[in-house]
Amino acid sequence: MSQITTKSVSDSSIEGHVYKVFPNDLNAHGTAFGGMIMAKCDRLSLVVAERHSGYVCVTASVDSIHFMAPAKENDTLIFKVSINRAWGSSMEVGVKVEAENSYTGDNKHILSAYFTFVALDENNKPAKVPSLITESAIQERRFQQAAVRREARLQTIEKLKSYES
Repeated sequence: MSQITTKSVSDSSIEGHVYKVFPNDLNAHGTAFGGMIMAKCDRLSLVVAERHSGYVCVTASVDSIHFMAPAKENDTLIFKVSINRAWGSSMEVGVKVEAENSYTGDNKHILSAYFTFVALDENNKPAKVPSLITESAIQERRFQQAAVRREARLQTIEKLKSYES
């Protein structure tokens, strides 16, 4: 499918996807249900991974999802999603979610997460993805940090294998 060898972060990013929090989105504490936000993060990250790779992608791992603050009823969630780094057939996608009070304009960072996706070809085999071109100092920082997270992820996998019989 994809014949492009490099793409920039902006080629696939999602800036400012919004979701209004309604009563059916709330948990027992009256704040936005974390699982609902996580599912939206996964879906939007998938779009970014598929835009970057040009292939169908699957979620391979979620390194972390950090909830920083709650979102409340009537808040508007603002999702910012972009690829941080690409390797052979895998990509790390970073997500930042903010909650905005549409009436006061107050805005707070509520979630950060890192998803890893693998691109699959028409035979469901890993497909080579384009390398990534960063366009700003922030994108370059995220690019470098992604390598640290990947190394930690791979080391954890190796350590866990030692417990298998």
